[in-house]
Amino acid sequence: MVENQYIDIFNQYRDKIDSMSAQGMNNLRDKALEAFIKEGLPTKKLEDYLYLDVAAEFIPDYALNLNRVPFEGNPYVSFKCEIPELTTNLYFVMNDLFHEEHKPKISYPKGVFVGSLKQFAEDHSDICKKYYGQIANINNNGTIAFNTMFAQDGFVIYIPKGVVVEEPIQLINILGGKFDTLVNRRVLIIAEDNAQVKLLVCDHTVDNAKFLVTQVTEIYAGKNAIVDYYDLEENSDKVVRLANTFSIQEENANVLVNNITLNTGSSRNNYNVKLNGEHSEAYVCGMVIADKKQYVDNFAFLDHAKPHCTSTQLFKYVLLEEAKGAFCGRILVEKDAQKTQAYQSNNNLCVSPEARMYAKPQLEIYADDVKCSHGLTTGQLDEEALFYLRSRGIGYDVAKLMLMQAFTAGVLEHVRIPRLRDRLSELVEKRFKGESARCGNCMVCK
Repeated sequence: MVENQYIDIFNQYRDKIDSMSAQGMNNLRDKALEAFIKEGLPTKKLEDYLYLDVAAEFIPDYALNLNRVPFEGNPYVSFKCEIPELTTNLYFVMNDLFHEEHKPKISYPKGVFVGSLKQFAEDHSDICKKYYGQIANINNNGTIAFNTMFAQDGFVIYIPKGVVVEEPIQLINILGGKFDTLVNRRVLIIAEDNAQVKLLVCDHTVDNAKFLVTQVTEIYAGKNAIVDYYDLEENSDKVVRLANTFSIQEENANVLVNNITLNTGSSRNNYNVKLNGEHSEAYVCGMVIADKKQYVDNFAFLDHAKPHCTSTQLFKYVLLEEAKGAFCGRILVEKDAQKTQAYQSNNNLCVSPEARMYAKPQLEIYADDVKCSHGLTTGQLDEEALFYLRSRGIGYDVAKLMLMQAFTAGVLEHVRIPRLRDRLSELVEKRFKGESARCGNCMVCK
């Protein structure tokens, strides 16, 4: 069993893992180990993993940076991940190590913490204990248990009651190194009552090695809180990313989770959202552009636990060449969640005959006064629309590009930062044209 080699590594290097992390993270490792031994890693034998054998991805030998060896150089100089006409507060995680050395001094309102999860666990142990690892369920997903066992650092945003952070926060995840590497990342967002924050996370790969990434993100939104979480994947074809995002929101809270996958090798994104207070709203969106033999799988579960809540799921795929996609969306309306409004839509475009898409929408409703719907479409480019554009003098390639861009527009409309929406639209156009999505003055990305 592939799990045994990692159990042996964990037991052999447990003291090192703990010593290079913080007590707030170490406290959960024993429970995570028990869950990992019991659950193991997902395989194709599980209904929700029919098209990706997660356990098989862990078989190759990978390096683990348990000694927390830092990267050389200053990423703030090397990487110019700019969004035109938009100022962001910028941070870097190199593989799974938060880059502290060159971090700029940013003035936030009193009580706000943005930075290393390890540092946060040391400086604010009570808050960390209250939130870290509390909604990321280690008991039914072996990759979450694995991440909790091995993660030694991460990125955290803590916004106390009543505080609004106006400028978006941007986190750049850089995958780099000479050796095939296993990376374990954590992201923790805490927005207390009446707090507001926006986070943009960008994934980039700068070396030709293989990378296996486990990532766990936890989002807590208190009463009347507003949280935007944008996740942009621009990884290499040699990256396998296994991401789990959890969100829980209280009364009148508003949470937006929007994932844009522009390039990857294989990617599995799990979303688990619980609407735990009346009149809360949740938006879970995703857009995928995949080609070659890339594979992208999105699984979204939205739990309406209280009445008068609204949720929207919108996922769109554009699959070219031999790319494969999968989507499973589930909406649960619990017994007392009357007046629920829940909408799910999955639209897929298979541009080439070799592309494949697998989709499974689900509704599970136990309340009788609700408005719920789901819609699924999978097809190829509209030949009539293509003919119409060409009859107006537009070349085939340009007409095809226009139709694909128009198809993806709905997801970008759910980006609530106008300048970011414009930048993402530009990146999508470059992706369809086969151009590299390079920011101005960047010295690394090609």
